[in-house]
Amino acid sequence: MPSPTPAPQVLAFDVFGTVVDWYSGIAREAQALRPDVDGGEFALAWRAGYQPAMRRVMAGELGWTLIDDLHRLILDSLLERFGMTDLTEEQKQHLNKAWHRLDPWPDVVAGLTRLKTRHTICTLSNGNIGLLTNMAKRAGLPWDCVLSAEVFRAYKPDPATYLGVAKVFALEPAQVMLVAAHQEDLAAARACGLQTAYIERPAEFGPLQPKDVSPDRANTRHAKDFLDLATQLAC
Repeated sequence: MPSPTPAPQVLAFDVFGTVVDWYSGIAREAQALRPDVDGGEFALAWRAGYQPAMRRVMAGELGWTLIDDLHRLILDSLLERFGMTDLTEEQKQHLNKAWHRLDPWPDVVAGLTRLKTRHTICTLSNGNIGLLTNMAKRAGLPWDCVLSAEVFRAYKPDPATYLGVAKVFALEPAQVMLVAAHQEDLAAARACGLQTAYIERPAEFGPLQPKDVSPDRANTRHAKDFLDLATQLAC
């Protein structure tokens, strides 16, 4: 009979979409700057540029680049499409830092606070350290540690990121759990030996693009939100 899976010592959290609602935050800030712009469409377009921009770095077309700087490259490519070419440099910089000012989902702060009583909790995000720290300070996110692609100079799903968390805390990969709302992220973590927990975020892409949040049997855990995860891990 196989031995039961041990409780994880460290919970590492994906951030964009899992911890914070990027769609609503970016849409709100775009429309505040330009009321005539469709904020939701703008948010989706900006997010859609994320993976292609990272692939340019991973392919060697660009050197190592912080997500703040990739966000700015994507933003600059969108301005003409959305009729925003007359923004001042100050306005562009302010809008680019909208990613630092995203709001957490309603369950997050209370859920993280409960999880923190039993586990070390940290970020594992492609966001850079300054971005994640500013976000945590503003939103009251009670991280024990902020880890990022910047620490490992590799973006998820590079194994260096998942294994890097275990290395930072001198743990075996199986003693770390990745918590995320994205199945691809979780699959990559499992391939590295981490435990995983899927969090439902059906509204991540806005009300017109609901996500399929059906359970994936390969996941160790499936939770509706962080409070649900805290209850499951306490059992």
